[in-house]
Formats: sequence, structure tokens, C-alpha cells
Amino acid sequence: MLRVLGTVLAALAGLAFGSFLNVCANRWPRRMSVVKPRSYCASCGRTLHWWENIPLASWIALRGRCRTCRAPIGWRHPIVELAIGALWAHEAWRFFGEISGSGLLPYDFNYSLTIAIGDCILCWILVALAVLDAENLWLPDWITLPGIALGIVYNLIISALQSLYWFWQQNLITTLERALVAILAAACLILLIRLIYWLIRRREGVGMGDVKLMALLAAWLGLISALLAFALGVVLGALFAVILLSAPSTRKQAGGWALKKIPLGSFLCIGGIMNVLWGERILDAYRQWAQF
Repeated sequence: MLRVLGTVLAALAGLAFGSFLNVCANRWPRRMSVVKPRSYCASCGRTLHWWENIPLASWIALRGRCRTCRAPIGWRHPIVELAIGALWAHEAWRFFGEISGSGLLPYDFNYSLTIAIGDCILCWILVALAVLDAENLWLPDWITLPGIALGIVYNLIISALQSLYWFWQQNLITTLERALVAILAAACLILLIRLIYWLIRRREGVGMGDVKLMALLAAWLGLISALLAFALGVVLGALFAVILLSAPSTRKQAGGWALKKIPLGSFLCIGGIMNVLWGERILDAYRQWAQF
């Protein structure tokens, strides 16, 4: 019962934070405050009533249109809210499943709770960056750089919870060193790809925002998992490119395929989220396959 109740509450909280993320995604690119003014219709400018701001439910009740001017409200709004709600519900289900076991020690509770909170924060950041890059080809430094620092702090906390008292300081130093090496290696990977692309095409193909995003993934997930997220993102991006190139409008444009900009950061974020959900299973499956 506690597991179900906790999961439902986490899902509701995720819907609310997903709704807030939609506000941020609408206003951040225009350098607007996310607090003032109150939510309004982008088409007619009317301030929305409170019941028009209920996450997901209002969009369904209004059938995806403004009540006054009937302007469409994009599908991104319910998708983002559902994504955050589902991701947070998944973490809550996992967390309450772990603490429901018998003989749970305070260490186990604190460790599981920290993992769950960290995963929820990381997923929110990655969904935010995925939306911003998909819509604006923009990965703002004031999200990625603090996100890197937050990932380092998160891993230091995990390390402290895993350490015995007399090894606490030594483990923190080791964790910090590994985090910095992982961040540097992941960033250098994208920088190398950026350099090779420039040498071949003589123009920028990968932005510096992607470099910082890869460093963020390494700060939170570690180097191996960040590389897995990169591989998943590249595969998804390649599939998207194939679909894009097969579109009739693209084929009709002479050389237009070479000028299309693909939001690599969005696919890296999806790869990072997939790593949060199934990373260990994917790595275990790969290890078993590699043994044959």
C-alpha cells in the first residue's frame, strides 16, 4: 500500500514539475521570468485561470486548445508532463520496493533515497535540455555547468554513504578524482568529434553545448555509463537522420540534407535517461554477449 501511495504522489509531483518545466521552456529562450507574469495564452495574451493550469488534466479538458481564441496548445506540454511524471513514478516504485524489504538498515534507506532523488533531479535536467535543444538548438551554460557541479556533489554524497568512517576522506578524494577524469574524458570525446568534423567539412558540426552536456552526463553517471548514453544517443540520432532524409521535402532540396541541423543534445539526453532506467541491464547484457 505504501509503495502504491508513494508512487502516485511521486507521479503527481512529477506532473507538477513537468508543468513548471513547460513554463521554463517557453520563457527561458526569450529571457523572461518564470515567475511573472502569470501563465497566459501565447496567442491571445489572456491570463489563464487556475483550473486551466492543472497538469495534463487541463490540456485534456480543453482538447489542446485555448478556451478563448481556440489556438492550439502544442503536444509538447502533455508529453513533457507525462515524461517527468512517469520517470519520477518509476523511481518512487523502485525506492519503495527496496525499502519494503525486511531488515533494512538506516544506511540502506539513506543510500536508496539519495539514489532516487538524484535520478529524479537528473531526469528533470535532461528532459529540460532535450526540449530546449530540440526547439531552439540551445543548451544553456547556466544549466549544464551547475549540472556538472551538482553531479560531482551527488557522487560525493553517494561515496560518503558507501564509506566506513575511517575510509571516508580517502574515498571522497578517490571519487572526486574519478569524477574529474570522467568529465574530462567525456568532454574530450565530443571535442575530438567536433575537430574531425571541422577538418573534413570546414564548418562546425557539434556545438560546445554538446561538450558540456557530455561532461554533465559523466559527472552524474560516470564515464562508462556516459559512453553508453552517448552510444544510445548516436544510434537514435542516426535513426532520426535516416527518417529525415527519407522525407520527400528533404529529397527535393538539392544538397538540403547536408544543411539540416540535428539536435544531438536531445538524443544524448534521451540516451542519458535510458541509462538511468536500464543502464545496468544493458551493460550486463553486453558483458554476457561479449563473453561468447
